[in-house]
Amino acid sequence: MSSTARHTVFFRFWLPLLSLLAAVFPATAQAHEMPQRVAITILARHESDRLRLLVRVPLESMRDVDLVVRADGTLDIALATPLLREAATVWLVSGLSVFENGNALASGSLLAARLAAPSDRSFSSYDAALTHLQRTAADTMLDVTRESALLDVWLEYPVHSTNARFEVEPTLANLGVRTVTVLRYVLPGGTERAFQYTGDPGRIALDPRWHQAARTFVSLGFAHILGGMDHLLFVFCLVIPVRRWRPLVAIVSAFTVAHSITLATAAFGFTPQALWFPPLVETLIAASIVYMAIENVLRPAEVLERRWPMAFAFGLVHGFGFSFALQESLQFAGSHLLASLAAFNVGVELGQVAVLAVAVPLLAVVARRVPNRFALTVVLSALVAHSAWHWTTERGSELFAYDLTWSAPSTLVWLGLLRGALLLAVAALVAWGLSGVFDRLSGAPRGEVQARERSA
Repeated sequence: MSSTARHTVFFRFWLPLLSLLAAVFPATAQAHEMPQRVAITILARHESDRLRLLVRVPLESMRDVDLVVRADGTLDIALATPLLREAATVWLVSGLSVFENGNALASGSLLAARLAAPSDRSFSSYDAALTHLQRTAADTMLDVTRESALLDVWLEYPVHSTNARFEVEPTLANLGVRTVTVLRYVLPGGTERAFQYTGDPGRIALDPRWHQAARTFVSLGFAHILGGMDHLLFVFCLVIPVRRWRPLVAIVSAFTVAHSITLATAAFGFTPQALWFPPLVETLIAASIVYMAIENVLRPAEVLERRWPMAFAFGLVHGFGFSFALQESLQFAGSHLLASLAAFNVGVELGQVAVLAVAVPLLAVVARRVPNRFALTVVLSALVAHSAWHWTTERGSELFAYDLTWSAPSTLVWLGLLRGALLLAVAALVAWGLSGVFDRLSGAPRGEVQARERSA
């Protein structure tokens, strides 16, 4: 075949075919692209012998369901309705696990699946959503596109006890790049308990008993301290120059008591609500690590073993840092706020103990192999200070991005200052009350301890 003939075959047959494939496949991939943000609403209520879940999700999150689209881009509701149950079964039913008194229930029965417009407000309450889903006929006049339509689903799970406690484990994060779910559980008395979470939260107790809440928050506290590198470095910085257990117990105990005070204060809402407060706390936490690292180098070891007052002061700041993680999770505490707060604190302390159980023996082994212990302290403190200084500058830049100009104080400002003064007074009173114990543990000279007790 000549070169001209080959070019003629290419342009007449292969080029149109390749153009057609290029036009079809990108469109297909785009049609099934995972949405960036998906908002899910779940309404739950225990009705005698069943648990009822009403779920609303964006239809576009059902990516493998081919629906008939009219020429104007809107969905053909009559032809789309039979496919909605299949979409709900594949994407929702398999992603909702329900437990009664700790035992897994069978998959939910799908009683209804229907489309709704973005302007529909039926999911503002449980009763309105149920009335909306109880309609037998589909609204064929609904004018929605695949990207704008909402899919509403009615699921029921048979239960065995009228006094059952329920847990839900949603795995719906695969519906979008970022899924945000609002779950509202209607209690038998008619009040609602609301939850909001991102992604897959694990198992959620809808009306937890105190021991369920405690177990959850012990795990949260333990995970938070092990996942918070700044808190870990602070504790490590306390350990570096201390060679004896008794002073170490005094320092860590003072830090624990202090952060427990501010953690409890923040959990009950007695903290500033200004947007600049969290960046301020995070900046101070990083700066506290820098200060402790510098102090490790500049002050003698026998003085550092009695620095529980400084650990107490910085513990107040770190307690606010712990509270930021706790506040997002208090929605899972149910009616057991105090138990959950105490459990979270226990989890934090267990995490600290785990860190110390590894760090102290490891430092002891290294110290025995290094002739110059002061040099070891300098090197380790310098490494810690290097990381903490970068955190301080980064967080400080974020803090100073806020408008921090002083204006005439309002009533709310004065109220916040009064709360801060009360907090400092309580912290000072606690530190004074425990000072004798901490001094004895830290090995302060007996005459010094007695002089403090006489002056008190």
